[in-house]
Amino acid sequence: MLVRKIGIDLGTANILVFVPGKGIVANEPSVVAISVLENKVLAVGNDAKEMLGRTPDTIMASRPMKDGVIADYRITEAMLKYFINKVSGKFRLIRPEVIISIPVGVTSTERRAVIDAAVRAGAKTAYVVREPMLAAIGAGIPINKASGNMIINVGGGTSEIAVISLGGIVSATSARVGGNKIDQAIADYIKRKHSLAIGDRTAEEVKIKIGSALPQVKEDYMEVRGRDLTGGLPKTVKISSNEITEAIQDELREIISAIKKVLQETPPELASDIMDKGMVLSGGGALIRNLDQLITKTIGVPSYTADDPLFCVINGISKALENLDLYKRIIILTK
Repeated sequence: MLVRKIGIDLGTANILVFVPGKGIVANEPSVVAISVLENKVLAVGNDAKEMLGRTPDTIMASRPMKDGVIADYRITEAMLKYFINKVSGKFRLIRPEVIISIPVGVTSTERRAVIDAAVRAGAKTAYVVREPMLAAIGAGIPINKASGNMIINVGGGTSEIAVISLGGIVSATSARVGGNKIDQAIADYIKRKHSLAIGDRTAEEVKIKIGSALPQVKEDYMEVRGRDLTGGLPKTVKISSNEITEAIQDELREIISAIKKVLQETPPELASDIMDKGMVLSGGGALIRNLDQLITKTIGVPSYTADDPLFCVINGISKALENLDLYKRIIILTK
């Protein structure tokens, strides 16, 4: 089967790849491992993530995307090339058209860098679409109606908040806080309170298993292993869900401030629509327990989590690929 179109959700934490007729063909971490001596890519995705925090001096495993934008152009290009080749083969008769998601706050230079990286990686043409727009399409929000809809997409590197009406973004902001920053806050808290050093992967596991945006009456507990900062030896401590709630408060406040900022810039008629319909949460961060309740309680506007929040952006990309000619005129940015 010839692959003519590819959709890529180019996230700070994960990359998802969609091919029409095949569905999601790749869902891997945005990590690349490089040999320092030979300056050569050794592994990408799952294989590279296994190396995080475990590499010798001669190998560097890193994330080329930072806060939703390209931090290392060459490594991002290598990563895109890996996924395009994986999907359409190294030797292909047709170079595919590619749609890539980007944060709402990127500059035209950053946007151009994503397009250039995709073309150099093997795409015939690359189109970029703002993440909130794709997340809204994927969440089933009717973006073309003359009515205000608000989407809050909490990703790995950024939280994208936008008010959409008549197929366009009316007001939006991109807060450089997401799952990765929340993981870091958990690791810092455990280091400070329990004198225990843990890695990013352990912090993410703690967030997923017992993380909550609001304190709980009946707490959950989890044993966490790491390195004791006093003696330097391995150690296990018991962490409660309310400790994690305390650890991530600053990051959650940052997301709520960004939501307030967008609401303050929204025209009254559209703000009234949002009050009626509520705000929709998408992205991996939307899975943090009670986050929708915290937003509703703090802002006073109903909010709820979309079905399948992790896949809202890639689902939006799949719909855009199916109707590429239509969406080219409405939402796609080409430069």
